[in-house]
Amino acid sequence: MKRALSMIAVVACVTLLFSAQVWAQPGGPAGGNRGAAGGMRGGMMMRGRGVMGDWKVTQEFNGMQMESILSFSRNQEGMTGQWIGMMGVNDLSDIEFADGQLTFKRTMQGFGGGEPMVSTFKGTLSEDGELTGTMTMTGGPQGNMEMPIEAKRMPRMPRTAGVWAMTMSFGEQEIPFTLTISANDEGQPTGKWVSEMGEAKVSNIESSRNGVNFDVASEGGEFQWEAAFEGTVAGNEITGTVSSEMGEIEVTGQRKGADLIGTWNLNVTSQMGERKQRLVINPDLTALYDATAIKNVKIDGDELSFDVNMGFGGQDFTMSFKGKVADSKLTGELSSDRGTQTVTGTKVASRFMGMGGRGRGN
Repeated sequence: MKRALSMIAVVACVTLLFSAQVWAQPGGPAGGNRGAAGGMRGGMMMRGRGVMGDWKVTQEFNGMQMESILSFSRNQEGMTGQWIGMMGVNDLSDIEFADGQLTFKRTMQGFGGGEPMVSTFKGTLSEDGELTGTMTMTGGPQGNMEMPIEAKRMPRMPRTAGVWAMTMSFGEQEIPFTLTISANDEGQPTGKWVSEMGEAKVSNIESSRNGVNFDVASEGGEFQWEAAFEGTVAGNEITGTVSSEMGEIEVTGQRKGADLIGTWNLNVTSQMGERKQRLVINPDLTALYDATAIKNVKIDGDELSFDVNMGFGGQDFTMSFKGKVADSKLTGELSSDRGTQTVTGTKVASRFMGMGGRGRGN
């Protein structure tokens, strides 16, 4: 049987909460149906965007499964695109998309300074949002090649996404906890609330353009309780209330790592020369270096560190990055047992709406 808690007990227990992760959907009515309604509208929006945004590409090369990112956006001159993989970033040319048909060209630097390799893509965007086609390569060391390509759209972060350092105020008492808003692989909202006292279950998450609502409840222990959270996001600040049958408690919070969140265009320099690369740090502090998920992301003030595992041709190795940001510039080094590479980067307009600019595909 659930036992009613005093307000101070609710404050203490609510501080346990939030371990899941939240990806935004358009806001809908409160309750269990809001996720379904948001998902339906989200699907319609995706189809309406055509190929704009980022796509996770899978292809086979000499029997190996490889992943890359295909990224499309717009500028004043029209549609632009990039192919992002472990070999660097290549700008696309001759991009055309009409009636579900996509074509473009990709030019890569030749091996060992040889002739450039040109690839031509022809593909189709299906009604269910899958991109398939064939990449034809000319000028490579193995002659002309054709490779089947499959790509799936990568989910977009909501405006309210982030790792939020929260404070719950009760009179003169302040109780800290961490709220993480993110998304799962299907783009469905998830959330996480953690304090020194533990965790609690988050459900019925609704993330709109500038706010997030959800239900939260204890999952065990001597006392059982339920509460509702309603919050508003403005820039990198969040304010809201935690409500239960005992009353309301005010909460405030700051988004962690705000200066580092976004898309970074990198120049990576080694003894072999310089190449372009891309680093994406999501508001929930997950990250990608090229198309590779980054591990052990750590942000301490203006300092950033992470590890990225790379592999090609059956050879795997780990690169570790340490650097810092100043005046919107990122500088640091990537090191491994293969040597050290110097990294400089510039952050482009944020990919995430509500984070200081319009991003790719927005």
